[in-house]
Amino acid sequence: MMMMKFLMMMIFMIPLCFKKNMFWMVQMMLFLMMFLFMNLSLNINNYSNLSYMYSCDLMSFGLILLSIWICVLMIMASENLLKVNFYVNFFLFNIIILLLMLYLTFSVMNLFMFYLFFEGSLIPTLMLIIGWGYQPERIQAGMYLLFYTLFASLPLLLGIFFVFNQVDCIMIYFLKFFNMNFYLLYISMILAFLVKMPMYMTHLWLPKAHVEAPVSGSMILAGIMLKLGGYGLLRIMIFLQEINMKLNYVWVIVSLVGGFYISLKCFCQVDIKSLIAYSSVAHMSFVICGIMIMNYWGFLGSYLLMIGHGLCSSGMFCLANINYERVNSRSLMINKGMINFMPSMSLWWFLLLSSNMPAPPSLNLMGEIMLINSLITWCSLSMLMLMLVSFFSAGYSLYLYSYTQHGKYYHGMYSFYMGSSREYLLLLLHWLPLNFMLMKIDYSMIWFYLNNLIKMLICGIKNMKKIPFKLLMKMFFYLFYFFFFFIYIYNFKFFFYNMFYYKKYSFIFSVGNYFI
Repeated sequence: MMMMKFLMMMIFMIPLCFKKNMFWMVQMMLFLMMFLFMNLSLNINNYSNLSYMYSCDLMSFGLILLSIWICVLMIMASENLLKVNFYVNFFLFNIIILLLMLYLTFSVMNLFMFYLFFEGSLIPTLMLIIGWGYQPERIQAGMYLLFYTLFASLPLLLGIFFVFNQVDCIMIYFLKFFNMNFYLLYISMILAFLVKMPMYMTHLWLPKAHVEAPVSGSMILAGIMLKLGGYGLLRIMIFLQEINMKLNYVWVIVSLVGGFYISLKCFCQVDIKSLIAYSSVAHMSFVICGIMIMNYWGFLGSYLLMIGHGLCSSGMFCLANINYERVNSRSLMINKGMINFMPSMSLWWFLLLSSNMPAPPSLNLMGEIMLINSLITWCSLSMLMLMLVSFFSAGYSLYLYSYTQHGKYYHGMYSFYMGSSREYLLLLLHWLPLNFMLMKIDYSMIWFYLNNLIKMLICGIKNMKKIPFKLLMKMFFYLFYFFFFFIYIYNFKFFFYNMFYYKKYSFIFSVGNYFI
């Protein structure tokens, strides 16, 4: 029921999109919905709010939050549409429908319904590119996006029907009890997600779509649409484990070599948005490797890198759009010496590009450390390619920063205006969660550490002859854990007692004392 409440909240926002002067109201309502969703009760180790249709676990929780956050920032970045009144109401309607599709994609339990919403999210994205793109080539870019995705998604549909025919069940939660050992099924089901991420050799649609898309289209493409592929792979790997362990080296080799080639290609780009799009392909190659090697650190690193890259790449496309609105060009030859015009914006270029390298304390760094650790333990020979891809990732990020901010500015510019507070707030809302969510990484890791401690404890006392001592140690560990857990809850009991029963001013002092 809880998941249905947020779904109804989004549906009731649709009439507001067609009212006058509701541009910022829709944004504020999405903000409110995001903060309400953050307070959703969540089971760390399993599904929460479970029903026949919807559910929410840790993986879908983070991606739904990211979807709402990016949609809010899309509205904030598209103020120019409001100024010229270019189909603003239909633009808001398109964003709400897109968010609705993404919400359902990340929360449905049925594999067939997941396929419907997975493909349904393509339609609002295509309308964003074709309807609000800048150049006539946007039609070709839209066709690339459409046909690449649809060509790979038909085998996925056939694979879902085959799974249902074999086990009479396509509920994601129950598929972990089955193991499908069919080569053709494996290829057909992962191909759609590899194209969506995209993997090297299936990536040609991405730079075209990014270059021709408006800023909102680029933000949703880089922030969420690429993550649909990673989410789908994480979901279907639960019943393709055995065959994936036989063939995973193919995808790891293609992804690592492709990431290296794409990193080199980034140095050859003269279009800022094209360079950022190619860097997304290089980062997604890490995510594919982490998912395919099938260990915990790989899964967790892929998840963190998807969240971090969604925020970082969306912020970089916002920076590219800020320059484009002033210079009317995306060329690196013209966007030079920007530190002479906007020194404060140069700081944001550095902060977001340093997170893209990645540098501490961004989520990208934590995700890449986990992925590099898991890949080296899987095969030490991958160390060379990992070093090259990581080195060139830092290289093209510094190349983009130095080329756009330093040097002699283009003399063809006769007017320029400084950054607005809306633009600085937009960049801050990208950078803050990207760097400060690292402080709440315990959401992802606490259960892993708990399970590992139990396993270490059991393995350490396996050779003991006295079995009662083993049981005693296990009981001691559980009591130790629950003791600190109840201390944690006990502290919050006083906080909520103060909040509900104290008077107005004494409540303020009690909150201050609690946090001090």
